[in-house]
Amino acid sequence: MKTLERPRTPAAGRSGGGEAGRPATRRPLWTARRRDQLAGYLFIAPQLIGSVLFVLIPLGLVVWYSFHEWNVLAGTFHSVGGDNYQKLLDDPKLPGVLKSTAYFSVGLVVLNLSLALALAVLLNQKLRGSVVFRTLFFSPVVVSLVAWTIVWGFLLQKNGGINAGLDLFGIEGPNWLRSEGTSMAAVIVVQVFKNVGLNMVLFLAALQGVPRELYEAATMDGAGRWLQFWKITMPMISPTVLLTSIITVVGSLQVFAQIAVLTQGGPNSSTTVLVYYLYQQAFKFHHFGYGATLSVLLFVIVLVLTVIQWQMRKKWVFHES
Repeated sequence: MKTLERPRTPAAGRSGGGEAGRPATRRPLWTARRRDQLAGYLFIAPQLIGSVLFVLIPLGLVVWYSFHEWNVLAGTFHSVGGDNYQKLLDDPKLPGVLKSTAYFSVGLVVLNLSLALALAVLLNQKLRGSVVFRTLFFSPVVVSLVAWTIVWGFLLQKNGGINAGLDLFGIEGPNWLRSEGTSMAAVIVVQVFKNVGLNMVLFLAALQGVPRELYEAATMDGAGRWLQFWKITMPMISPTVLLTSIITVVGSLQVFAQIAVLTQGGPNSSTTVLVYYLYQQAFKFHHFGYGATLSVLLFVIVLVLTVIQWQMRKKWVFHES
């Protein structure tokens, strides 16, 4: 006699949740989070690709070229090891070039930032015609650099417009661009007038963001304008001061067109800054390997100065620690 077997049932909980036989659900591949991540990558892709193609790769090639000697005219390209860096240390002209570069950078940064801040404070007042003056001081920024420099080159000649104006007062002006004592100062002034409007606008925007209540409270406590400027204005606009100082310092170390158009590095190499000296070595004397070495030196100088300014921000920039 056959016995009936009881049908077997799957153990409860084996399939999870007590539901037998239901297949596990798979997480969809195209989730909202991944769509957001893809959108973010697409937004930064143009900047990232541009940085790689036009910054990182050229920088790597410059470092590689600095260990080679490349003569385009002779069609030769060979490795020289560290000879270009030894030549850099032994170059008798390099100390004078670095001195001229420091002279130009310090003069430009001090005059540009000081004048821009003074103009911003003045034009931040409720004065008649302030909008006209803002436009007037900013307009050189949008003018072509070469055209601006050529015009100033005519004005600074021995018989140019500047000396003609001085002659009206019985003053005999020098040959501004051909005298060692005035050539660098003339180039600095031309560059300051060209870009002071940009920093002025940045300072003006920062000044307009300072709460008026702070000045009112300081006035009630008996603080004068000068004390208010140093205790309220400067701390509140210090982030903008940091930004403009970094931009101006980096720009001053990269000056080329003004030197090439106005003085060509003269007289007697008194206005030969590092970028113009690099240009002479690479494109006039066809020492491309040594020119690349000078480019590495310029990069190191810019990097060091930028890092120093960035680290110093913790001591004087408001809300930084």
